[in-house]
Amino acid sequence: MNQMRNVDADLWRFRTRVRVASTVVVVGLVLIFLRLFYLQVIRYDDLAEQAEDNRIAVVPTVPNRGLILDRNGVVLATNYSAYTLEVTPNKAGPLDPLIEALGEVLEIGARDRKHFKKLAEEGKGFSSVPIRTRLTDEEVARFTAQKFRFPGVEIKARLFRSYPYGELASHVIGYIGRINQKEKDAIEESDDDSNYEGTEYIGKLGIEQSFERQLHGITGVQEMETSAGGRAVRRLASRPATPGDTVVLALDIKLQKLVEDLFGKRRGALVAMDPKTGEVLAFVSKPTFDPNLFVEGIDLDNWQSLNQSIDKPLLNRALRGTYPPGSTYKPFMALGALELGKRSASTLINDPGYFNFGGHKFGSPEGYLGDMDMRRAIQLSSNIYFYSLANEMGVDAIHDFMAPLGFGQLTGIDIQGETRGVLPSTEWKRNTYKTAAQRKWYAGETISLGIGQGYNTFTMLQLAQATSVLATNGLKFKPHLAMAIRDAVSRETRALYTEPPQNLNLKPENVAVIRDALGAVVTAGTSARAFAGAAYASGGKTGTAQAVTMGEGQKYDRARMGERQRDHALYVAMAPLDDPKIVLALIVENAGWGAEVAAPIARRVFDYWLQDLYPSDDDIAAVSQGQAAAPIGKARKASEMPWPPSPAQAP
Repeated sequence: MNQMRNVDADLWRFRTRVRVASTVVVVGLVLIFLRLFYLQVIRYDDLAEQAEDNRIAVVPTVPNRGLILDRNGVVLATNYSAYTLEVTPNKAGPLDPLIEALGEVLEIGARDRKHFKKLAEEGKGFSSVPIRTRLTDEEVARFTAQKFRFPGVEIKARLFRSYPYGELASHVIGYIGRINQKEKDAIEESDDDSNYEGTEYIGKLGIEQSFERQLHGITGVQEMETSAGGRAVRRLASRPATPGDTVVLALDIKLQKLVEDLFGKRRGALVAMDPKTGEVLAFVSKPTFDPNLFVEGIDLDNWQSLNQSIDKPLLNRALRGTYPPGSTYKPFMALGALELGKRSASTLINDPGYFNFGGHKFGSPEGYLGDMDMRRAIQLSSNIYFYSLANEMGVDAIHDFMAPLGFGQLTGIDIQGETRGVLPSTEWKRNTYKTAAQRKWYAGETISLGIGQGYNTFTMLQLAQATSVLATNGLKFKPHLAMAIRDAVSRETRALYTEPPQNLNLKPENVAVIRDALGAVVTAGTSARAFAGAAYASGGKTGTAQAVTMGEGQKYDRARMGERQRDHALYVAMAPLDDPKIVLALIVENAGWGAEVAAPIARRVFDYWLQDLYPSDDDIAAVSQGQAAAPIGKARKASEMPWPPSPAQAP
């Protein structure tokens, strides 16, 4: 009986286990069926697309970067093709032994190694990093024979940016460099991120930076069928890249070269413009730098040399250098007096050689000049006349008149980094300084504003734009370096900056007084020696601005001052005087008198532009040393001068 019961119990347990196992199997089969249904039906489209993506690789094709030309078609930035040796760190294994082994096959210098390690640290290991560029055909063949030894290392053909004339106009042209993380983040947040797939270099400065989108072009794509191992099997479809457009500058590179030579080794800036269009004909900042150094990533030694130099070659002085305008400010002060009704052109002011105000004696290097009307005050650069005028006008009236001319304002020129400078006012001082005593405007501070000193600091670009306003009887054009864009596909050229000028509504009779006085400066004033024998009439104003503040009663003694403490030499001018076709503003830092140093440079610029004259080599050398007034030697026809004047730098 007991045995019977045990058999029944075992049978019951067996049947229970079978039922549980059957249930588990059924549930498992149901789950498998549901999973298959989910994958095969519900997610079919999505998974099919993923499978296709795994089979098809989309490879971006980086476009050729557009050219940069001057106004006469001279190529200032171009591209060339060269082989590079590149390492993908996450595929190559330990880098130090790899580099040593590569060094046995190809020459890899210390700078190459430093540069590679810097780029490798900045990258994430998945993209290839160049360790040698510009390989010769022999080097390519030598590595190819040994390639099996170096996984993760390959030779690529790349396009490199080239600036054929090296340091010439480098602040205008700018340069390209490898995209850093900040720039990458900005691109990813922009609407143009897909166009930068595969792009490793971007414009960093000047025209290269400001016209990046036009120069970059449109990235193409290739759809490649790949094997399971990721090897390309065949091309399925492609869309070719569209090269970048060509940017045509208003710059005349031959004029730019002449001006840079006239400066020599001295520091300074010059801006020359067409007053009737705003086209910038020359945009000089000295010293310069070689943009080719930045193309592949500048090495530490060159970077330190440029960045730590006391001469600041990376500073674009024409765009960002701010200086007291000195006596070049006087014509604009006089125009303000006429426009605001503060003083007539015929009013006589006695100039005894000093001006007393508030117990302080404001002196003048010219000494006694006697009775001055407005024309003679500008012609002979009377400080006393303009001290008294500033006192009569007041700081805020001066500010409100000068601001529309462009002083202390951004001109809106088409490269980035422009500096505003300082056009002082009582409000400006309240907002700038901290303590109540510092924020207060003192009447004595107004006096020196009349001769372009005090808080006044402007760029040469602002001075050139204001001079253009005088040349056009009150029309204010936006200055621009680029003149046109040439489409890479259609070859059609599209002009830029066609908007009308701003009319400042200056009274023509008042402008005529100032232009007549500027003409007197050239014929019988401070710049007469520099323009002796010129075949055209021009108008200009010399200026000498303090680089350091002189204490009360302290006299300027050039011989006893350090070179960088000496006065700056300035000049603003227009020509021909009756119908100006060119205006300029320039400064030579710490060079002394504007009449002796700056005006001779302006004379050669006008001779070039108006008479097609290129000075003799002896004359260029003399001007670069501050040792020439009127031209010496026999000038040559500028249009017949060979270009390039010396062998262009090879890539």
